[in-house]
Amino acid sequence: MNFCPHCGRPLEDRRAFGRLRRFCSSCDRIIFREHKVAAGVLVEQEGRVLLVRRRIGPHQGMWTFPAGFVESDEDPAEAAVRECREETGLEVEITGLLDVIAGREHERGADIVVVYRARPVGGEPRAADDADGVDFFPLDDLPPLAFHATQMALDKWRDSRSAQFGRDQGSQERSG
Repeated sequence: MNFCPHCGRPLEDRRAFGRLRRFCSSCDRIIFREHKVAAGVLVEQEGRVLLVRRRIGPHQGMWTFPAGFVESDEDPAEAAVRECREETGLEVEITGLLDVIAGREHERGADIVVVYRARPVGGEPRAADDADGVDFFPLDDLPPLAFHATQMALDKWRDSRSAQFGRDQGSQERSG
């Protein structure tokens, strides 16, 4: 940022709160950069995960979970449900928080991605909005993934399913 969003004057660098920050000497205002937050859903159905193929860049033609930016007045879980409906035509219900992933992967990307677990509750899969493909994939046969955050979320989902399977097996052995 080169100009003050309040008065339009040129910004300068100044040390404040332990780091170098943009500062407007005209307004006597420190400019704090705010995070871009995205939210998405990992939707599971019959052991397969829902992915969408990106219609636009970056990484056009590659796959990710349904996700998008959270509006300033929007709850992240509601944003994740909205993005899934817009991109896939599916209505989903959030069943839990899977992960919060930090780290911007590209210039226009999010700084923080909140990933929820969800299950389908209505609608029919159809690609829309910025997706040109939608499908459920088994974990051992995934298409090319667009983002590192997608891989991280899928790894966490896989690990949580393995842990759940282990707990279920232990309960059956104790009760059997």
